[in-house]
Parts: sequence; structure tokens; C-alpha cells
Amino acid sequence: MAEKRAQQKNQSQAKHQAKSPQQEISQQLKGQQHNEQQENPQKPTFVPGRVGILGLGLMGGSFAKALAAAGREVYGWNRTHSVTEMAMIETIKGELTDKTISTCELIILAGYPKVSIKWLTEMAPIISPGAIVIDTVGVKRVICKQCSKIANGHPWTFVGCHPMAGTQYSGFAHARANMFHNAPLVVVPPKMSDDIERAELLERLRDLLKPCGFGSFTLSTAENHDRMIAYTSQLAHVVSNAYVKSPTAQEHKGFSAGSYKDLTRVARLNAPMWTELFLDNADNLSYEVGLLIKNLTAYKEAIDAHDADRLEKLLAEGDRLKRKAEGR
Repeated sequence: MAEKRAQQKNQSQAKHQAKSPQQEISQQLKGQQHNEQQENPQKPTFVPGRVGILGLGLMGGSFAKALAAAGREVYGWNRTHSVTEMAMIETIKGELTDKTISTCELIILAGYPKVSIKWLTEMAPIISPGAIVIDTVGVKRVICKQCSKIANGHPWTFVGCHPMAGTQYSGFAHARANMFHNAPLVVVPPKMSDDIERAELLERLRDLLKPCGFGSFTLSTAENHDRMIAYTSQLAHVVSNAYVKSPTAQEHKGFSAGSYKDLTRVARLNAPMWTELFLDNADNLSYEVGLLIKNLTAYKEAIDAHDADRLEKLLAEGDRLKRKAEGR
């Protein structure tokens, strides 16, 4: 009798432990995928076209909105979690976490330089083989040197990028899906021994970013980028920010029009971010500030001396150089 009960108990346990055909197939597939990953660690784990974005401010948020509007799956992370939650309501599919990082074909570092470098250092081992990592930082020597060093030894690629677009405002609330329409994207390609491989990588990046609507891709070295940006962007912010420090700025209403508006647009800025960018490019920016001071001094001396001939020559020279720069 006892033997019979024991036999029935064993049959009952076996019945409960038995797996359905679907469960057995699922387990077999998981085991097969695990074995394949062990045999081929270079095999991509990303979902084609899926994008992960670090930082959902003006730049990262605009990338998210542009890509999501085109039907791309976008995952994002922001230091202030409430921003991530807001983005999840209207733009991104979910949060960029340890579980979703490996599923992204493109990862966009849209945080401050130090934050981006720290994040990439920590997450490098779980980024999918074959994935492309880009940044949006306004200086390239520091970010490219550090991120390229991190990428070495990993089966994914870092490409330095700088979207030449923006506004005087910051934050996800001011991000726009059309922020980059017809804007240039400066690209610092990685060093590769195979030119064809590099060309294919850049073409793939162009396709991934197609929904953003960039007007052109400008290839550059990190050194040349920083030299040019010191003049075309950073100096303009310094001048605008310094210009409004005149006490007269507080009385401008009723006396100002286009000239004032154009010159003061970027006086409003994110001070912590621009401080980091200026100091990361201190040599180039200091040179441009010094040259501007020299030129302004020449104007001041001509005005103080009431030297009409000298002043007219300075003004005419500026007009001529502007026309030359614009090709007309």
C-alpha cells in the first residue's frame, strides 16, 4: 500500500514538473542563444534602428523627438529623473538602463563632457558589438581622446559629432523635432586602417541620423574643430555675455531693435556647461578673445582721437572681410 502511494506521488510530481512543448522550445532557444553568445562574443545584440540617449536636455531631447517622430524606438536617461518621466509620456519608449543599453544600435551622449565620459567608461562592457556611439559635445579634443581610448578593445565604435544647431534656451521643454533641419553636423571620424570600412561606417551613421534632417556632414579633425568652434561659437557667447554687462542694457527697451537682439541672443546660457566647454578649449578661445581685444582697442583709439580717416578704414576693412567670408 505504502509502495503504491509513493508511486502515485512520484507520478504526480512528474506530471507537475513536465513542461509543455512551447516551454521546452523556449528553453532550448534560450540555451542556444546563450551558447551562440559564448561562441561568438562579437555577435550584435542590438535591435536595428533602436537608439539610446544619455541626457534629455535641448540637444538630447531634440534627437529623441526627431527620431521618435520617424518611428524609431528611443530609450533615454536624464540625471533629473522627472525629465525622463516627462519624455516617456510623449517621446521615448522607455528608460535607458543596463538592460536596454545592449539593445541599442546607436547611442548618443548628449550630456556634459565629464558626465558623458564617466557614463561611457562604466557602460562600455555592455554596449552591443557593432553599435555606434556618438556625442554632441561642443569641444572635440577632450571628448574624442577619452572616448576613443574607452572604445579601444571593445567591438563597438565611437564617432565624435557636433550638431551645429541650438537656441539660447536649455532643457527638454525647449527641444524640437526640427532642431537639426538643414543644420551642419561636424563629424570626427575614428582612425581606421581600412578606408572602405570607415566610409561604410559613416554611411551607416548618416542613415541612422536621417530623420534628424541634417543639411550636411562636415568631416574634421578634433584639433581643427576646436580651433574653428572657438571663433564661430564660443567667442560669440563670450562677447554676447559680456556685452549685456553694460548698465545701459537695463534701459534698452524702446531703443533697441535687430542689432541688439542679434548680438544678445546667446547671452542667456547654461553657465556650468559653457564653463566646462570654454576651459576644455582654453588655448583656442583665449587666442580669439585676445585678438578681439586688440581689434576693439584699435577702434577705441580711433574714436578717442576723433581720427575719422582711421575709423573709416577700420570699418571699411570689417565690411570687406565680412563680404569675403560670405563669398560676396
